[in-house]
Amino acid sequence: MAKALSLYPLKFQPILKEKVWGGTKLTNILKKGGHGNIGESWEISGVANNISEIINGPLKGKTLNWVLENYKDKLVGEEVYNTFGNHFPLLFKFIDAREDLSVQVHPDDALAKERHNSFGKVEMWYIMDVEKDARLILGFNQQMNQEKYLEYLSKYKITEILNEVPVSSGDAFILNPGTVHAIGGGILLAEIQQTSDITYRIYDWNRPDTSGKLRQLHTDLAIDAINFNKTTPQLNYTASKNEASAIGTTSYFSVNKIELTQDFTKQLNVNNSFTVYMCVAGQAKIVYNDFSETIKKGETILIPAQLSEIKFITNSASFLEVFIP
Repeated sequence: MAKALSLYPLKFQPILKEKVWGGTKLTNILKKGGHGNIGESWEISGVANNISEIINGPLKGKTLNWVLENYKDKLVGEEVYNTFGNHFPLLFKFIDAREDLSVQVHPDDALAKERHNSFGKVEMWYIMDVEKDARLILGFNQQMNQEKYLEYLSKYKITEILNEVPVSSGDAFILNPGTVHAIGGGILLAEIQQTSDITYRIYDWNRPDTSGKLRQLHTDLAIDAINFNKTTPQLNYTASKNEASAIGTTSYFSVNKIELTQDFTKQLNVNNSFTVYMCVAGQAKIVYNDFSETIKKGETILIPAQLSEIKFITNSASFLEVFIP
């Protein structure tokens, strides 16, 4: 029976999303396949109608939800399962912004629960690649309140009050709910977030979507979600070679960076959580007992909570390591 199969490092079929602002880097640099302007690759997703499917090993063809329902805490960890049940709590993406994304904001858990019976959205960005003069929009460039914000919005001058932050490869940011934000054109990044697909769009550069129509704005919904206080999303961290270096943590997930120049053994049983590795440079072979799986730049792998130790075989690879604290 399938339920008797032992768990192992799981890879999933990327779910590609064509976007009006998307580009060709997910296809050409991260080798995702697909055609057209691919803006997002959903690497591991439990979002309704976007459930990831396993593409390696004995469980190939099974969905993330199927494995979670059948293996429960063996997949995600006892505390995680007790909290989230058969709902996978995080969503992992790679994003290629050829053009600026819409200016948007996400609700917190309380507002999302009240309005949408959903989780809110805390997210983290790790910048993988940037073109010249690339920048993010993060919050406001001056003291702001609701009245002042609405005045600029009504006069189509919102871009005058948005805070633009230049970025470089390796920069990392945590965006708490309420932070007005946008990914600027020329940026390739990895994103880790709560499992939620709720976004309130504030401004979209008066740009038609792929069908030629202007996308809906959510001005009224966004008002109650915006944090008008100054925020500092950028994370200061130092990455050491051949060990896990902390980048940042939230109530929902912790992220380390692991830069490897040699083989590396990682003990995982201390987390009581599943662990996800997003490869942001190089490649490695991940070995667990007699099972091995290669992971390359732009690929993602889920290590079930039941696995106590894995080994990386490599001479050059960098990973984001994500788990629930």
